[in-house]
Amino acid sequence: MTGAPPRTPIPEPGAAADARRALTMFSPVSAIVRRDAFTVPLEATIRETLERMDRARTSVVVVLDPGGRVPLGIFTHEDVVRRVVLAGSSLADPVATVMTSGLVTIAPQATAHQAILTMARHEVRHLVVVDGSGSFVGILSREALLTLARVGVDEIGDRIQTATDLRDLQAAAAGIRRLTGALLAQRVHVELLTHFISTLDDLLTVRLVELTADAFDLPPVPFCWIALGSEGRLEQTFATDQDNGIIFEADDADAEAIRARFLPFAHAVNEALAACGFPLCKGNIMASNPLWCLSEGEWRRTFARWLDVPEPDAILNASIFFDLRPVYGRTALAERLWEWLLPAARRAPLFLALLARKALEHRAPLGRIRDFVFDRSKEFPRTLELKALGSRLFVEAARVLALSLGIPHTNTAERLRAGADAGALDRRDAAAMVEGFHFIHLLRLRNQVDRGADADGANRVDPRLLNELDRAVLKEALRQLRKLQDRVALDHRIESFG
Repeated sequence: MTGAPPRTPIPEPGAAADARRALTMFSPVSAIVRRDAFTVPLEATIRETLERMDRARTSVVVVLDPGGRVPLGIFTHEDVVRRVVLAGSSLADPVATVMTSGLVTIAPQATAHQAILTMARHEVRHLVVVDGSGSFVGILSREALLTLARVGVDEIGDRIQTATDLRDLQAAAAGIRRLTGALLAQRVHVELLTHFISTLDDLLTVRLVELTADAFDLPPVPFCWIALGSEGRLEQTFATDQDNGIIFEADDADAEAIRARFLPFAHAVNEALAACGFPLCKGNIMASNPLWCLSEGEWRRTFARWLDVPEPDAILNASIFFDLRPVYGRTALAERLWEWLLPAARRAPLFLALLARKALEHRAPLGRIRDFVFDRSKEFPRTLELKALGSRLFVEAARVLALSLGIPHTNTAERLRAGADAGALDRRDAAAMVEGFHFIHLLRLRNQVDRGADADGANRVDPRLLNELDRAVLKEALRQLRKLQDRVALDHRIESFG
């Protein structure tokens, strides 16, 4: 049989599943970094460095301080041409005269996803990994990270980073959608697939914000563009609309004036994202809305109000705003907000109880006698709504679990795994819940490819049209959803729901 796309084997449970997890964008840098990276002392000559590079067959070395602990610079094969040969440098000169100083570093606990964004922001191909004391741990290459992203991701990532206008980014966005469809056809595991989508979408957003910022006279204060909702969870599909905001640094007295200068810029970014295929949020949860372009202090007061007076709007907002993460700018602003928010949420039992009730408004659509329970849709009879009554229910239950336990992750699968690490879920149950969530996500992606992301019923499936295996897996996925809901109901003493 010829012409069929190559298929990535579907991983088996157990050790193979663990191996797959090690190849996700959530993997810590410590799991990917080259700890045997070649180093030279600051006093080494260029000749000595090149000889050692040749013997070690490496294209990059890190230059360490006289104590051999702190990285001071990096030297690569590319530098040999530009800074040694073309510049006419003597091989007897110290390597310090031709190395790249001002290193871009990253911590071992950062994720691969954060590393890719850091490389994109600083336009570098290597990151030096240092521990909390600034000591050298290892080196991380762009190639090592992009091997996680397999076919085509490197090409699209380069296209995004070299984009000079909106038209270039629109072409890159179309490439992301084509690549996603190809990877889906190759049966790449859905978790890895959504990581690819999310990473490329983030790179595109970063570049778009950079290009747009050049056209505006932005206030000279640190700010952070944040992703919310499914973007914040890194769970985008083909049909993901925009949910975003801005955090900026300002005193209360200056906040209004600074916000007024950010809003036109934010509006331009939102419109440009829409032109790239990310629809404007119908609920106006976007950075161009003055309600969601706030100083760090204003964001804290907003969250505190929701936690202290958990009215229906507060619970509704929790489904979007409690999944925030930084995308561009001064990431410390978002990190500080999140570090404050997690313990604050744990100290708000009424809020968590109401959030749990909201998450359990609908039961998994699984019958005790019949396989599935259908809603009353006249347009799509005997179908299951895989978003509202499938993946969203997983998301909401996992969020309650995470906030109750102080789990810092925003991604649903990572929240469930961390719940198992904390002893709140059995490890095997958590693994099954993750696979169930991913299978429902996979069915949604398939539908969106087959019918079009904007088509009516793109998130609906008729179980009768599934093959026998997929139908059985869907049923088991909904069983796992019910088990997760039962766990949340037990934790928050909700006796009946749905």
